[in-house]
Amino acid sequence: MSLLTDQDLYLFNEGSHTRLFDKMGSHEHTVERKQGTTFAVWAPDAQSVAVTGAFNGWNKSSHPMRPRAHSGIWELFVPDVGQGAAYKYHVVSRYHNYSVDKADPFAFHAELPPRTASIVWNLDYEWNDSEWMKTRGPKQSINAPMSIYEVHLGSWRRVPQDNNRWLSYREMAPLLADYVEEMGFTHIEMMPVTEHPFYGSWGYQTTGYFAPTSRYGTPQDLMFLIDFLHGRGIGVILDWVPSHFPTDEWAIGYFDGTHLYEHSDPRKGIHKDWDSYIFNYGRHEVRSFLLSSALFWLDTYHLDGLRVDAVASMLYLDYSRKEGEWIPNAFGGRENLEAIDFLRRFNSEVYSRHPDAQTLAEESTSWPMVSRPNYVGGLGFGFKWDMGWMHDTLKYMAHDPIHRKYHHNQLTFRMIYAFHENFVLPLSHDEVVHGKGSLINKMPGDLWQKFANLRLLFAYMFAQPAKKLLFMGGEFGQWKEWNHDDSLEWHLLQHDSHRQLKRWVSDVNHAYRAEKALHELDCDPSGFEWIDGSDSEQSVLTFMRKSRNDQDIIAVAFNFTPLPRYDYRVGVTRPGFWREILNSDSRNYGGEDFGNLGGKQTDESPMHGKPFSLNLIVPPLGAIFLKHEDRQTSEIEALKYSPSAKSGHRLAT
Repeated sequence: MSLLTDQDLYLFNEGSHTRLFDKMGSHEHTVERKQGTTFAVWAPDAQSVAVTGAFNGWNKSSHPMRPRAHSGIWELFVPDVGQGAAYKYHVVSRYHNYSVDKADPFAFHAELPPRTASIVWNLDYEWNDSEWMKTRGPKQSINAPMSIYEVHLGSWRRVPQDNNRWLSYREMAPLLADYVEEMGFTHIEMMPVTEHPFYGSWGYQTTGYFAPTSRYGTPQDLMFLIDFLHGRGIGVILDWVPSHFPTDEWAIGYFDGTHLYEHSDPRKGIHKDWDSYIFNYGRHEVRSFLLSSALFWLDTYHLDGLRVDAVASMLYLDYSRKEGEWIPNAFGGRENLEAIDFLRRFNSEVYSRHPDAQTLAEESTSWPMVSRPNYVGGLGFGFKWDMGWMHDTLKYMAHDPIHRKYHHNQLTFRMIYAFHENFVLPLSHDEVVHGKGSLINKMPGDLWQKFANLRLLFAYMFAQPAKKLLFMGGEFGQWKEWNHDDSLEWHLLQHDSHRQLKRWVSDVNHAYRAEKALHELDCDPSGFEWIDGSDSEQSVLTFMRKSRNDQDIIAVAFNFTPLPRYDYRVGVTRPGFWREILNSDSRNYGGEDFGNLGGKQTDESPMHGKPFSLNLIVPPLGAIFLKHEDRQTSEIEALKYSPSAKSGHRLAT
């Protein structure tokens, strides 16, 4: 008995089937009182297909499959085969005298690499996250604080006493949940856990679009990890890679002796940068495959979002290609019309079925309206990574402070476009590999300046309007570049400077979550107002962040030089006391305690076009956050309100 109905075949061939994982691949069930497994695979140009596996001694002919009408799908019910059975498909092509053993493109589980067989597996799991799933929507909307901790599961923490092995999904669950909760992140983003043969690809060369990597455990073990994080109020985003896939012979490339999933012309079908295949987004069945994969992770694994990798490489036919190495579209342009249509459909399907989930685009160009709805001409993503901010800011921070005044525009330019998209500010894994150096090693100066600069960078990121993303290890100042084969340098936390940096990130994270002014209008220009963006001579930047209807206002000041700025006057819109809620130069964080004794009362002296002003000390290579309070407060009384002031700030004399 087939699991596939005529309607399934129609939708699959039409390109609109979004739940192929219910019907394709291997599924245990009972047929005529016999327990077994039904196998189904798409191979329209095969002459024959057979199931081969441990259950038949890997015989390539004993279990031939039958074609289903003209759909291109082959299927077979095999009795007495069930959970844990390893198998492949032996495909004989109509062409080129080609035959090959292929892993199942729809498999739920796979052998531990370097072995490559698929495994029959059920996905039964008793979830305990109903409360999270009911309430997650508002927790990851554009008005909510979203601070994402990007994690590579295999190198976040290892067990050096046990041959440096990685942690399993289940071992990781309490450790990761405790740490993320302590640090104040709202979400984790897992670098791809979809099965991949080459560990050094970090998961971005995916072969298992429906299978989590078996390196860390079973599918249920991954479900346990996600379930555990949800139980602690932590959202989970998965890196998903529909842009390219590896060329390994046993995988989905050249599946039936033809270029089935990929383009046949290398000018459209090969990514030279990654030596990988490009999906043929114009083929209906490929769209069904990819749409089903996306919804599979959201449906079956309760994921809260998908971050789509390398979107720019999908949008442009000439991406990383020289003249003559690409084929224009039907209108003579460089835009990949099929990929654009697919991305819009992908977002439409995700948000129609999971309106409380999010999609995020890693898109590195100025393509318009990436995070705007389809009905206004956008691509339909919820958020877009702001790669421009990342590049400009890291370039600026790398300058010796004495030269920063000549590059002030690298800080201020972002506000020209900051609200064109719903942005995430990424300090991701890509910035700490391939000779780029760790975040702290990008900072200029001596040891004190490196840590002060990094605290300043994080302060600037969290004060900017946008959601935030930080790759693991940056939060405590790992010295080494990230290496996927090693654990993070947790031993550094025995040193005060690294512990204090970690505490700063935790406190900024918690303030970002607690203060509506810092997150509620992250994607709305009414939540931002310049105080002074033009003081390049002193390399000082000041602005205000505001909540809806200006109910809460926080003024922030950044000093990008190692000289304290005394008697630095900034204009503000409201009279009263402005409490210093954060100071990156507090000794709690490894600073020197330059500050404002917990806050400042306004003067009725207009400044920067505003009716009131504050006379501040802006610490060297430091940032201060001041929250407006209507009441009158003395400076001495203010001390009890400001954790960053309790050790006694230096004052101007």
